[in-house]
Amino acid sequence: MSAGLQSPDSELSIAEDSARAGCYALIGRLFYDAPDSDLLAVIRNASPAAEASVAEGGFASAWGALQSACSNADVDALKREYDSLFIGVGKAAITLYTSRFAPDAAADKHLVRLREHLDQLGLARRSSVFEVEDHISGLCDVMRHLIESNQALEDQRQFFDVFVKTGAIPLCDAVEQAEPAVFYKQVAAFAKAFFELEALVFEMGE
Repeated sequence: MSAGLQSPDSELSIAEDSARAGCYALIGRLFYDAPDSDLLAVIRNASPAAEASVAEGGFASAWGALQSACSNADVDALKREYDSLFIGVGKAAITLYTSRFAPDAAADKHLVRLREHLDQLGLARRSSVFEVEDHISGLCDVMRHLIESNQALEDQRQFFDVFVKTGAIPLCDAVEQAEPAVFYKQVAAFAKAFFELEALVFEMGE
């Protein structure tokens, strides 16, 4: 199972890291905006094992449940659900900015730490992007970048532990408990299962 823990020359490691990066990309896209018909079709038609090659615990079943949800989804209904949950009128039911969920610091201090860490990595928010850096989609994009650019596992672990695990998992819990959530309950369950798997992988690598 140990994604990313094999030798850099291992074909299994390359395949697992590709799957990990793909999961981060998918989660980031689903939380950035409601899926369109093309994305629903990609998820629905993917092999059941496509993202589950490193599966443990509930990850494979969460992936299957997401695929099933995509099979019955209506694009317009998903857009309304997304807007109701994350956009709202006046105040969204759930914020997608993970600093609000970080337990170890005030939201503004957590965001400052994140910006400092991104600066150390040589990364910055594009001028065309309006979302603040702690948006869950942005964090997923950073993790995808770290994996695809073959950054050291320790660097991946550090960013994950400080900025993803602390905020993204509680965010997913909040989405699962939100009354307007239907499709996004499955998205949140899949994302949480993946993040928990990542946490286990990093613990095994210590």
